[in-house]
Amino acid sequence: MGQIVTVRYLCIGCPLGCRLEVDEDLEEHAIVEVRGFSCRRGKEYAIQEHTAPQRMVTTTVTIDNARWPRLPVRTSKPVPKEKVLDICRTLRTVRVCAPVASGDIIVRNILNTGADVIATRDMAQRDSLQNMEG
Repeated sequence: MGQIVTVRYLCIGCPLGCRLEVDEDLEEHAIVEVRGFSCRRGKEYAIQEHTAPQRMVTTTVTIDNARWPRLPVRTSKPVPKEKVLDICRTLRTVRVCAPVASGDIIVRNILNTGADVIATRDMAQRDSLQNMEG
């Protein structure tokens, strides 16, 4: 066994917010022990976060012909943490046109992550809104 390093994480697997510790053998690049979890999800989260961290991406994209200029979107599943900035940069260039329904796929398989980018709210066309209001 080589040098052991302890890395600390705050668990977001459930509302408890456990303080997790992961011991890793630096020579073998192997997890030796996980401590501090109160449930099975905590242990799974610690291992996932230590070996291949993932994040949900929530942001907005430009939408034309709608009441507001931005449409809120999110990824359909967590994506590798190292791709989050590239995904956000890509989404800055995306432009959609109203109407859009919540759940519509805006970008399929963003950056080959297997995650789709989906709308998180309905956005009606501007002229449809004027007809409803007037």
